[in-house]
Order: sequence, then C-alpha cells, then structure tokens
Amino acid sequence: MTRTASALRSRPWVRFAGHYVEMVVAMFAGMGAGSLIFAAVGLKPSFERSPEPAFLLMAFTMSVGMVVLMRLRGHRWPAVLEMCGAMFAPAPPLLPLLWLGVIDGATLMVVAHAVMFPLMFAVMLRRRAEYTRHPHRGAR
Repeated sequence: MTRTASALRSRPWVRFAGHYVEMVVAMFAGMGAGSLIFAAVGLKPSFERSPEPAFLLMAFTMSVGMVVLMRLRGHRWPAVLEMCGAMFAPAPPLLPLLWLGVIDGATLMVVAHAVMFPLMFAVMLRRRAEYTRHPHRGAR
C-alpha cells in the first residue's frame, strides 16, 4: 500500500464512507442471497401482487446481510438493531399510502429503497465514532 493510500485510510471520514459503501453492498448481497433462497423454497412475493410481504421479506433479507457484516466487524447489538430498523422504517408511512391506493407496489419498492439510504446514513452519523474506527480493531 502506498503512503498516500495509507494516509487516506487513516482519516475517519474515509473509513466512515468506506463503511457506508460496505453496508450498502451487504444490504444488496443479503437481498440477492435471500431472494435466491426464498425462491428455491417457492416463496416469491411480488410487489405487484403482494407488496406487503414482498417489502417485509426484502427488508428482512437486507437486514441479514448487514447483521453478518456488522457482527463480523465487531459492532454491538444496539448498533446492529438500529441499522436493521432503518430497513423497516419506511413501512409505517408507506404502507398506509399503499392501502389507500395513493401508491402502488412498484412505487412502494422504489421509495422504500430511496429512503433506506439516508436512514442508514443517519444511523451511522448517530454512532459516528463507531463507524470511523479501524475495521480490524472492532467497534467495541
């Protein structure tokens, strides 16, 4: 590793940004793996036909991916559960809109994903010190 790369990685904001990217990757990896597993057992809820179970399954599989990454990195359960909460937080405001016919299942999916990113960022800002520690030193 070059001296410049090492200096950049030692900056807390670079570690914070890198961790955010890792969380997004873990979120989508969990969603992809979960979709394959659930499809293999015949569970394939669709945002068009059954948007509520589709949303809950999506949020669950995204959470699993992030739980694995965060626990491997040494994060404690309160931080892990807050991050999982960010995956489910879009439900209370969006599901009533779905039930009232204001939005459809596809809009639910798009808006929920769009909202999850800033929610993840907010959760990370809340525990900024935890997300700027060196990954090999853990977050304890």
